[in-house]
Amino acid sequence: MEDPRGNLSFIEEEKHIPFKIERTYWIYDVPGGEIRGGHAFKEQEEFIVALSGSFDVIVDDGIKKQLFSLNRSYYGLYIPAVLWRQMQNFSTNSLALVVSSTKFNNGDYIYDYNEFLKFKGQ
Repeated sequence: MEDPRGNLSFIEEEKHIPFKIERTYWIYDVPGGEIRGGHAFKEQEEFIVALSGSFDVIVDDGIKKQLFSLNRSYYGLYIPAVLWRQMQNFSTNSLALVVSSTKFNNGDYIYDYNEFLKFKGQ
């Protein structure tokens, strides 16, 4: 919502994103050249917003890869479960907000790409 005093953006669960919010976390101070993510989730869905700065998100369904550049705090990227994701090219002072459909569960992560393909039945 535009305002001469400054802008305001918001996210409402089950309205702007298709899930109930169970966890929110943020990624920051990522050193140049580092990559975050590099995994998939069996059940967790996410919504990612670049609150500050910019970064790229590569989403891979096992067949096709897509690159999304996030650099506006009023846009976000919804990532359903069972998609491989990787975040890279973080600008200086970037801040990534991640809204998640589940509480942290290490057993939900798939860290090996071949296991990811196997889980998808490919």
